[in-house]
Order: sequence, then structure tokens, then C-alpha cells
Amino acid sequence: MKTYRISQLADLSGIPATTLRFYEDAGLLPADRTPAGYRQYGEDAVERLGFISSAKLLGLALDEIRELLDVREEGVCASLRARMLPLVAARITETDGRIAELRAFSDRLTGVHADLSGPAPEGACGPDCGCTTTTEAPGPVPVLLSPTRPVPEQEPDAWRQAPVACTLSGAELGERTEQWRTLIARAERREDIPDGLRLIFPAGADLAADVAALAAAEQGCCAFFDFTLHLTPNALQLDVRAPESAAGMLADLFGVTA
Repeated sequence: MKTYRISQLADLSGIPATTLRFYEDAGLLPADRTPAGYRQYGEDAVERLGFISSAKLLGLALDEIRELLDVREEGVCASLRARMLPLVAARITETDGRIAELRAFSDRLTGVHADLSGPAPEGACGPDCGCTTTTEAPGPVPVLLSPTRPVPEQEPDAWRQAPVACTLSGAELGERTEQWRTLIARAERREDIPDGLRLIFPAGADLAADVAALAAAEQGCCAFFDFTLHLTPNALQLDVRAPESAAGMLADLFGVTA
């Protein structure tokens, strides 16, 4: 039976060795050890990784993928499909909720943009000039991006305990990094904040949707990042935080040190 060292499997699958180790720790990818202590994977590892990557694209959580792998090991496709159906249905419901959140936020931005596009009053700002929006809670409007899975109320900082590992493949990681660099180039300035940084963008409905969508996608593969989006009348503010152990990845992605 053909076996692979971790470097060989990484080259063959295009998945970084750090992610393969993470998958092993998470119980998704079993590995034997050689007498010298090196990891050794069976010939089914590539196909198993293909299924894991496919499940990740569906937005399934690691514990769900682990359960599906156990069912898959039984070799009955009908059983696997029966288990996948409710999981995919739940993701549809969650995705629809995310879309509703972003649509409401986009509608809010559109309204502010329309107010600001009208004729400006002479002289100083007033209560009806459009520069200040009226809400039940005055001040910036926080838009907290929903996590991929609900976080218990007693764990508001669950991102601090999340594994510091990215589940994207090498090619996907390169594409995601380029997406962030393109977006960050549109920021007017950045500021240091505890555990991370703040990016200040010009206000705009399309830009807000781009920022929210990319941040939500990042949470799907890197749960240790925490994103908070704030809308003010004149700017869009994105706060990015990460635990101390992820300072290197924060710097690689955003060009700063936590």
C-alpha cells in the first residue's frame, strides 16, 4: 500500500503541512508514525482531503465534517447523503440570515448616501441636514458579522480560544490574501487597537458590502479572527482582532502586528 510523508501529501494535495497537522489534531486526518517518528499517511488520504475540502466549501463545521467522515467510512453513500441533507439545509438557513443582515445594512447605507447626495443647507449642519442619522441609539451603528456557527452567550470572546490555523489550500490562501490587499488599498487610514487594528474606509454601500462579505468569508476559514463593522455618517470602520498567538498571521494578512 502506498504511503505519503507529510511533505509529499502537501505537495500532492496543495494543502499546507500546517493545515494537515491541524486536521490530524482535529481528528479529521489520521496519520501513522514511522519508527523515526515521522507522520505517514495512507493512500486514501488524498481522497479524504478532497472530501474535507468539499465539505469546507459548504461551510460545514469541523465537528460536522468529522461526523460525516465516520459515516463515509461505512461505505454506504445513501447513509452519507442522509446525514448531509439536514446539515446543508441548516447552512441554507444561516446563509439566508446573513444575506438579510447584509441587505439591511446596505439599505441603511443607501439611505444615508441618498441624504448626503441632496442639496446641502447653507451654513452649519442642522438636525435635518443628513450628516447625522437618527437612530434609537445615537452614534455609530455596529454591524457584528454573524459567526459561521452560533456562539454561546457566555462566550463573547470565543475567537480567543479558536485554533490558530487556516483551512484554505495554498492557492486559496494566495487568492484570499490578494483580495485583502486590494480591499485594504481602499482604506483611508489605519489605527492600532488592542489585539489588532482598525481600518477606516470612505462611506459607501458597495464598499460596505465588499468589506462585510470578505470578513464573513475570512471567519469561515479562520475562526480566530474577530471582525466588527461600524457605520458612521462619514466613514466605514472595520475592527480586526486576533489572539496573540496569531500575531504573525494578522501581520501577513493586514500588514500590521497585533
